[in-house]
Amino acid sequence: MKKWDASLTHMILSMGLISVIAAGALGLVHTLTAEPIRLADQAKQEAAIREVTPAFDNNPLKECFNIRTEKGDSLMCFPARKGGKLVGVAIETYSMKGFGGEIRLMVGLSPEGDIHNYTVLKHSETPGLGSKMAEWFKTAKNKQSILGLNPGKDKVLVSKDGGEVDAITAATISSRAFLDAINRAYIAYVTSTNSQNSKQVVYEKH
Repeated sequence: MKKWDASLTHMILSMGLISVIAAGALGLVHTLTAEPIRLADQAKQEAAIREVTPAFDNNPLKECFNIRTEKGDSLMCFPARKGGKLVGVAIETYSMKGFGGEIRLMVGLSPEGDIHNYTVLKHSETPGLGSKMAEWFKTAKNKQSILGLNPGKDKVLVSKDGGEVDAITAATISSRAFLDAINRAYIAYVTSTNSQNSKQVVYEKH
């Protein structure tokens, strides 16, 4: 019985020691990888901003702020300035209406709200169908491209819904979700800009 008690105690102490060592190792790995991961995400974000806005000389990441959407959540807005003048904004937007769930984009708007460019940050759409959104809506063919359109003046909806944009062939759901994300960004930007001009809102600093 004493041998059993001694063996049990030894086993418990060994397991405890192993758990402490494992926890310490995990903590060390997290510490060592957290900063490289953050820098990689920051670089990816900056590359997306540069892709969707005109050339700028400020640091949009340092000037970013949150803008409220009509549904009560918020989107990150990155102002792009050249010589102190606002030349555009990049907005990280999303829609949960995709065929595979969330679609996340970075869309660039002119100060007036015209669509300058976009890039797809995340999606789970069907390869070869919904995944075509990465290029489809910037292709100058028929009514595919949304570049240069202004959601406040143009119907940035698929043609099946009375809009002016051709949906991706056999991927109407994905197309609707993509355009939903675009319109979400535009509405949030215009609403926040109007509110700022009338001094009725204070931006949430990021």
